[in-house]
Amino acid sequence: MAMATVTTTVDPREAAHFGAMAAEWWDPRGSSAMLHRLNPVRLGYIREQWDAHVHGDARGLKPLAGARVLDMGCGAGLLSEPLARLGGVVTGVDAAFEGVAVARAHAAGQGLTIDYRVGDADAVAGETFDLVVSLEVIEHAADPAAFVARLAHLLAPGGLMILSTPNRTPLSRLLVVELAERFGGIPRGTHDWSRFVAPGELGDMVRAAGLEVIDTRGIMFDPARGFRLGSNLDLDYLITARRA
Repeated sequence: MAMATVTTTVDPREAAHFGAMAAEWWDPRGSSAMLHRLNPVRLGYIREQWDAHVHGDARGLKPLAGARVLDMGCGAGLLSEPLARLGGVVTGVDAAFEGVAVARAHAAGQGLTIDYRVGDADAVAGETFDLVVSLEVIEHAADPAAFVARLAHLLAPGGLMILSTPNRTPLSRLLVVELAERFGGIPRGTHDWSRFVAPGELGDMVRAAGLEVIDTRGIMFDPARGFRLGSNLDLDYLITARRA
């Protein structure tokens, strides 16, 4: 991702860490168990925002039919596959070749056609997408502002961008770093709390990239109900933007 003096927004240490986890990505009780539990909430939010954006039928089975979708930081395809099932023409990009290899094999086994590529934004240079999603990725980027700017550059006119990330709060330090990495099955060292991005900071990055923030929603954890959307941004949050 060539921006000024930054040649890539990929942190090679992060890519190696997640590449080593690739074999367990599709195991709901493995190292990516948290993402499996988050996925229904994240997908519900994406569906809600896309339907509102295109004035679609909330009951439709293929709301993304024909839409060009980019899943940046796709890992082994936990989000790419359901986006494809919703009708999207999905391209998934990840810096860890191990994750992409698992993603390709799993999609083939499911009969899904997804264009998986190894790399960063340069892997889709010159292309544009109607929907750009990058969930739980920016906190692992070497240069978060450059990362957002490159994603914005890939957004087609009239397109939608959706990002998610943990907030940098005492609650996220406790639940995401301390408890989840000690007792929740997430490998130690997966998260660096100091690199978490606060909503105001991410909003500024999005606006600096020429986009307008149209929605910000929290992902909260309820011991009885699990993860759910809400107004509290202290733990994790999603942000939706479009070209201003």
